[in-house]
Amino acid sequence: MHLNSVCVYCGSGFGSDPAFKGAAVAVGRALGEAGINLVYGGGNVGLMGTVAHAALQAGGHVTGIIPDFLKSRERMLEDIQETIVVDDMHTRKKLMFDRADAFVAMPGGIGTLEELIEQMTWAQLGQHAKPILLLSINGFWDPLLTLLAHMRDHGFLRPGLDPSFLVATDPADVVGMLRDTVAKRAPSPEGEALVRERL
Repeated sequence: MHLNSVCVYCGSGFGSDPAFKGAAVAVGRALGEAGINLVYGGGNVGLMGTVAHAALQAGGHVTGIIPDFLKSRERMLEDIQETIVVDDMHTRKKLMFDRADAFVAMPGGIGTLEELIEQMTWAQLGQHAKPILLLSINGFWDPLLTLLAHMRDHGFLRPGLDPSFLVATDPADVVGMLRDTVAKRAPSPEGEALVRERL
């Protein structure tokens, strides 16, 4: 199994820390320079637009997947190689899953959190084995890690059901960590087929 494409979840805003935008530039550039396709939400705003522009400027291929009702709100990015406009969020998330070999969650809001948790849930249930990486810039994801530890301490994340994920604090580590993990994991086509069937 090879790392050909990465889905990046991130905010449609920039957040309050300038380091978030810097990380988005670094991640997009790293994917483009590595020849890894970027799959993202299709917008031209906030961190998501920054990631896409950086990947394009580094010579990368970008696929944006956006629901029709968000085209104006998130100002669909016209310059990317592939834009897919879908009817609803459910279809968007299914296609983002289908197109990606791994997932990166950067700082973002409720939508970013929801997309991340969904992938962690599917992985926990054995429906896919694609790597999930939290890019915790300046400790952004620390509260979530604390919550997961709290769930574990109270017996809700039991051995064998604990979601598997990676945590990076430096954007420069993202591509290497994902490549190493993908190389070590056997593909799970049966599980991924089940996900597609149930979506």
